[in-house]
Amino acid sequence: MLGEPSMPMAFSWGGASATVSNLTVVDKVTPDMLHLIDPHWYQFPPLNPLWYSILGFAIFVLGCTSVIGNACVMYIFMTTKSLRTPSNMLVINLAFSDFLMMFTMSPPMVINSYNETWTFGPLMCQVYALLGSLFGCVSIWTMCVIAFERYNVIVKGLSAKPMTSNSCLVKIFLVWVNSLFWTITPMFGWGRYVPEGNMTACGTDYLSQDIISRSYIIAYSFFVYWLPLALIIYSYAFILKAVAAHEKNMRDQAKKMNVATLRSSDAAKQNAEIKLAKVALVTISLWFMAWTPYLVINYAGIFKTAPISPLATIWGSLFAKANAVYNPIVYGISHPKYRAALYKRFPSLACTSDNTLGDEQSVNSGATVASDSNNNA
Repeated sequence: MLGEPSMPMAFSWGGASATVSNLTVVDKVTPDMLHLIDPHWYQFPPLNPLWYSILGFAIFVLGCTSVIGNACVMYIFMTTKSLRTPSNMLVINLAFSDFLMMFTMSPPMVINSYNETWTFGPLMCQVYALLGSLFGCVSIWTMCVIAFERYNVIVKGLSAKPMTSNSCLVKIFLVWVNSLFWTITPMFGWGRYVPEGNMTACGTDYLSQDIISRSYIIAYSFFVYWLPLALIIYSYAFILKAVAAHEKNMRDQAKKMNVATLRSSDAAKQNAEIKLAKVALVTISLWFMAWTPYLVINYAGIFKTAPISPLATIWGSLFAKANAVYNPIVYGISHPKYRAALYKRFPSLACTSDNTLGDEQSVNSGATVASDSNNNA
């Protein structure tokens, strides 16, 4: 039986080779947590302590970077007048969810890595997993709304309805309500939150084969991964198509008029929106790169397509949580107005120099006036 290791065996796992006698990765789990442990994990020997040290150090570094970076993003966007626009409320919401992700996830995981097991009891295991899932869900749906807002500005032009502060707040509210629904249901019996294979973190139960657990993973992955992915691809496909058509028309008209370019200040504004769309696309791509390994682990569990090891769950958790670090870095590198404001307030953190503070080509991430977009469409 999986839950009953027998004779001594030689294992080589996670870079460590040892001869063990009835030792498993579950041995350090506290008695009150044992009812949450799937029998699958009893077949694996203890991980090399070095992996726990690496995991704890990595999460500590990622946590500090994310908390500082996202706090800067929120502070800069909320205190810089030119950045206080309706659509930038979405950027603040994204930074807020990423900030909370690592603020709540990092400290417990560092402590548990030091103890080589979960030490906060069953209830906190549920809460920990719920919060991680909630903030991740908020991030992806916020990025989805950002993609639609860019689609609205760039593709629809004059026919687009400009985003207002009230409409943006409604969208943010709906993002949080939707995310809360999909992440709180395991607390009421649809799905379950359990310790991960390395026993230092908790997440969704992807090993139970009952219909309730499997249906939750499938539904959750559709509404929190595949559906947002499809909507984002749809938005950016039309954005790229509109940009390509616009650039072609500009070149053709310039040739007819025998001039080098037709770009004006209005065209520069449209170009700024295109730049922001590229930033959003990079951010979204990084999100999917971060969460895809965790999705693969979940699917491998419910469909029994591949063996899942404790070491694999370490990397799945690490990749997923690292997403909260990417966004402030992307905005710091690619958003000139943000860089300029960051340089003024925190020169040591800025990715710029004082010769860029007057950059007239800075990205206007606010809600672009519809007429400006239409003039360049």
